Amino acid sequence: MAKQINKLTPEFVATVDKPGMYPDGLGLYLQVSVWNTKSWLFRYQRFNKLRSLGLGACHTITLLEARKRAKQARQMLLDGVDPIDSKHEKRQKEMAEQARVMTFDQCATAYIEAKKPGWKNAKHAEQWTNTISTYASPTIGKLPVADVDTALVMKVLQPIWATKTETATRLRSRIESILGWATVSGYRTGENPARWRDHLDNLLAKRSKVKKVEHHPALPYAEMGGFMADLRKQKGMAALALEYTILTATRTGEVIGARWDEIDLAGKTWTIPPERMKAEKEHRVPLCNHAIEILKELQPLGGEYVFPGLKADKPLSNMAMLALLKRMERGDLTVHGFRSTFRDWAAEQTAYPHEMAEMALAHAVSNKTEAAYRRGDLFKKRIRMMNDWQKHCDTIASKADVTPINRKGA
Repeated sequence: MAKQINKLTPEFVATVDKPGMYPDGLGLYLQVSVWNTKSWLFRYQRFNKLRSLGLGACHTITLLEARKRAKQARQMLLDGVDPIDSKHEKRQKEMAEQARVMTFDQCATAYIEAKKPGWKNAKHAEQWTNTISTYASPTIGKLPVADVDTALVMKVLQPIWATKTETATRLRSRIESILGWATVSGYRTGENPARWRDHLDNLLAKRSKVKKVEHHPALPYAEMGGFMADLRKQKGMAALALEYTILTATRTGEVIGARWDEIDLAGKTWTIPPERMKAEKEHRVPLCNHAIEILKELQPLGGEYVFPGLKADKPLSNMAMLALLKRMERGDLTVHGFRSTFRDWAAEQTAYPHEMAEMALAHAVSNKTEAAYRRGDLFKKRIRMMNDWQKHCDTIASKADVTPINRKGA
């Protein structure tokens, strides 16, 4: 009787090179391809369907090992388990487990991508990425997000809590948001180790105790005329942008992001859309004559942005005006500080109502009673105020000349 099992020998397996299927018995086959690659197959029939289970390549799995694997497959069939289905289920389970093991950096990237469409400023995502990669990633970036605990969060925050308090505060909040996203997404469980209230506030000093809030350095309003005269001697896009920023009492981001479709030269109005405003509300800005002159000077340049950068399709850098101040040897000032100069001038040198100056600065209203009276934007009255601000900026005055402007009924 011909031999029905263990037909093959190691020597035959090593030397055969003719393409084909060579049975060893009990469903085990040696498969030789036309490219002379060799592998093991276990062939069986289940529910009248012929199936083939790969057992591995011959250069890795020996004849003896292939027979053991084939035997295991036959035992599974006796137990009513399909070996191919079992293999697929195991692989899917492993893949699912692997998918659940997300690192902190992977979660941070996923969180930023998920939130990016809702952020009004494209630089917001860049700031998040930079903060996380600089301070958090070196310590916890490659760790499974499920393993991030209070001790690791403290290891990230402690080195900069006293020296870079503002940055550390933002970093803590961002880590808390990322870990919260990871929990909701099923990548970790338990309390958020980066939360402040009743947790990290017991381990870290309060921000107010660590460092006093530093206000943006502002130019005294009495010196505004002299500064403006010096500014108008400067050349370049940054100088025009800074003068425009001062005359409109707006923020750096609002100015460098200004587009021509927001400008109404005939109506002397600049309408900033909600998505570009800090308070996420449309802001109408009255344009004084000097602001209009700046716009008319720039209009022939064309392009999308009013204040283009080195590339026509890109806006001016957010550091350009600050760099200009340093070149003017006024490193003691910040661009944002000119808003404070305007606010001080309006409060101390004019009779314009407090809420009108707040509207000019597009400040959010926290007082509900005041908010109820501020349903409009007092635009016509603000035109007069911004024209008076231009006059003040044009006037080089001594301290003795600084007297309140009488604006009854303004």
